[in-house]
Amino acid sequence: MSRTTISEHGDARAREDGGDTDGDGLRRASSGVALVVAACAAALLAVGAFLGLYVRPTSDDWCALWKTRDMGVLGITADFYSTQNGRVTNAFLTGLIYSGDMRGPKLLPAVLVIALGGGLFFLGRAALRSLGLRRPPAAPLVAAVALLSALLFFAGTRSYQVLLWAPATISHTLPSVIGLWAVLAAVRAAHHAPRWARGAAVGSALVTGAALGMLSEPFTLVAGLLAATTGVLCLPRLGWAGDRYVSTWCAAACLGLATGLALLYTSPGARWRREQHPQEPLSMAGIGETFHDWWRVWQTIGGQGAYAGAVAVGALLGLALAAGRPERDRTGGRDRPAGLPPRRLLRVVVLLPVPLVLLASLAVVHGLRSGYGDTGWTYGRTWTSFLFPLLLALCAYGTWGGYLLGRRLLAPVPRPAGRAAALVAAGAVALGGAAALVQPVYGLTTATVVRSVAWDRQNARIRAEAAAGDRDVVYRPLLIGGLSEPLFASSYERDWAARCTATYYRVDRIHRPPDTP
Repeated sequence: MSRTTISEHGDARAREDGGDTDGDGLRRASSGVALVVAACAAALLAVGAFLGLYVRPTSDDWCALWKTRDMGVLGITADFYSTQNGRVTNAFLTGLIYSGDMRGPKLLPAVLVIALGGGLFFLGRAALRSLGLRRPPAAPLVAAVALLSALLFFAGTRSYQVLLWAPATISHTLPSVIGLWAVLAAVRAAHHAPRWARGAAVGSALVTGAALGMLSEPFTLVAGLLAATTGVLCLPRLGWAGDRYVSTWCAAACLGLATGLALLYTSPGARWRREQHPQEPLSMAGIGETFHDWWRVWQTIGGQGAYAGAVAVGALLGLALAAGRPERDRTGGRDRPAGLPPRRLLRVVVLLPVPLVLLASLAVVHGLRSGYGDTGWTYGRTWTSFLFPLLLALCAYGTWGGYLLGRRLLAPVPRPAGRAAALVAAGAVALGGAAALVQPVYGLTTATVVRSVAWDRQNARIRAEAAAGDRDVVYRPLLIGGLSEPLFASSYERDWAARCTATYYRVDRIHRPPDTP
């Protein structure tokens, strides 16, 4: 027997025994790279969660603190509905979070980090299992979850507002987390629960949608568009869904969102707010300006190279998935994972996310311009509503591309050099995405900690002066995160932040130090 024949016989015997040297090597290598990415991203998230302990009041915090203290949870909820903006759910959550003074806002960042990461992990695992993968690779999945979370919190223009400032996180970060867990509950009801659980999931989608509709207008626009599109695609006649459960759930969610938004829009508080910022009639010039603002938003997002990390970490996950397939599937058994929709519908699913996100972002920008004028598009905290689905789509594209590439590199002829190059490229870009966030997190840490020290010193002095009977105390503005501080307005009568600060300290008035302009 020739040496070549012996080699071929040995390889065949190894495959019969279940060995897969090339696949195992790619799986181990991708998992190792993914662990490094996961560690880097998790370290950034840990810093962000820990920074919550150094959060101190600013801007809307002052009003939320004294209203919760003096009115109670139900009182601040009624106040929002009647005189502020009509966001009933927003006000109720604000009252709960501020009911312990600043303890709630300090813990909220850690809650958001854990809730978002946990929801993404469980939903990702459920999605991969629905494709026929009983044991999804843990390390690449954890890396994807950690990096996507870090990108959402730190890659934008307003990191402090997205993670650390409670009024913004309640309005624009928490809705995405709630929506994520609502989808996860619907998925679990479909696969791992009794039949009656589906009815309960549909009912909860209606209630949750109504609550979210009274929590955040930008999120309502984005979630409504995505849910409506998903419901149409999952109609049984299109051949993807076997029954009407998904379409019914999406319809209930859309109905709930519309109901909540209608209650918000017709509230006395929302009417008062519209009177303060009258909307201009729709015109071609206004439409052009809206598109210009929308273009500037995407120029800003496109200029952040860290978002490429979402595609790269998805590619790592895809390579691991390709390596984990049985060899017979890579050499002609099955040519695609189980659980995918028909090819024609699959093309629609692949092509649809980007246009949907673009359309949703345009709706958000139009709402910002209507409510805040020419500078509305700069309110980066509101971008979270469409950046979250964008990051998920980018990761999904990367996963699909990495999976296809991994199949080509493993069969029919293994290509070790190609595998190494693919891993190095994907790992380098993913690590680069995490590394690009180090400087923003460092700057966020420095600003937050330094301000907390100065704030604590000033807070102790003001409380001592108020206890001694002073009714007009000195307050030095401590700016952070692009937010308004007390004494920002041209007149005290228009300075809502200063009045709320004075009420919080139980004094009549605050004023600047004499050495400041």
